[in-house]
Amino acid sequence: MSTVQEAGIRDWDFPRGVASVALMVGFAREQGVGAGRILQGSGLGEKTLGDPDAQIDAHTELAVIRNLVRELGARPNLGLEVGRRYRITTFGIFGFACVSSPTLGEAIAFALRYLELSFTFCIPVARWQPGEFVARIHDERIPADVRRFLVERDVTAMFQMLCDLLGHRVDLLRAEFDFPTPVNIDLYHEIFGVLPLFEQPHNLFSLNPAILEQPLPQANEHTLAMCLAQCRELVSRRRARTGIAADVRESLVPRGGADGFAAPPGIDAVARDLNMSTRTLRRHLDAAGTSYRQLLDEVRRALAEEMLTATPLSVSDVAIRLGYAEASTFIHAFKRWTGTTPSAYRRGAVSPAVR
Repeated sequence: MSTVQEAGIRDWDFPRGVASVALMVGFAREQGVGAGRILQGSGLGEKTLGDPDAQIDAHTELAVIRNLVRELGARPNLGLEVGRRYRITTFGIFGFACVSSPTLGEAIAFALRYLELSFTFCIPVARWQPGEFVARIHDERIPADVRRFLVERDVTAMFQMLCDLLGHRVDLLRAEFDFPTPVNIDLYHEIFGVLPLFEQPHNLFSLNPAILEQPLPQANEHTLAMCLAQCRELVSRRRARTGIAADVRESLVPRGGADGFAAPPGIDAVARDLNMSTRTLRRHLDAAGTSYRQLLDEVRRALAEEMLTATPLSVSDVAIRLGYAEASTFIHAFKRWTGTTPSAYRRGAVSPAVR
């Protein structure tokens, strides 16, 4: 029987830091392409790339990627070349949390849960099954003009992270890609240690599941706890909303905070509170890149995480306070948001290094 863990996000359109853009600008500069050409039209300046606290939206990085592909796309396997530059340190506190995890499997579970702290555009789904651990890489929502580059880049970056975590190259069982066979596959073999199959139904790579139990050389319970706290805070800041989205979020937060028992108001009630029609509210939210359902999920997730980590409330009580009629419905939703159950999330928050 297989076990599946999905990422904590389902799409690439999430805020991110600038380290990935800085890395790509540095790569382009080494190839003789100036930063101005790579940053053209992105709204970014070189000075911003040195700010560790700077945040950009995914479309800004996508503009940089399009410039990079336009300038250097004639190079064979460009995505592989760029992807191998991503090291565990590129990912900041997210990377340190992975390094501090007890085992490779737990680092992967953490990375999936907090994937929005990465720079990926491809969304991995992990499957633990007898004899094989498979990471399927979803690229369906990536724009076609940069899809192959991002599959190459992101898969290579994921693989490089696995190697960095263990301190040596990971042996893959197989690697498969859904695009045509490249003219030169030597670099694939050099990086992954296996010859991939091309023109396959899906992008994926797989490992011997036994490797997931290997202790990580820099595992540290106290460092992990500190990193987890910082990651939660960073995620919370990046999810902060402004404008109409902030107004809707405010309407959805129970007036008694996490102790409120009333079910959240529906979109019609929220629209009335904001003195507009439901249709107008939907249009404004769509223009802001979100929806009532997405904002409701954000509020419920934030309140759920708060109650699970800061109160002794049972899972059933948390479900009631969030407006769910049944605990099972809440558990299903929480697993969709985080990739884990409320009980497992609470155990991880209390003692993150023990499973």
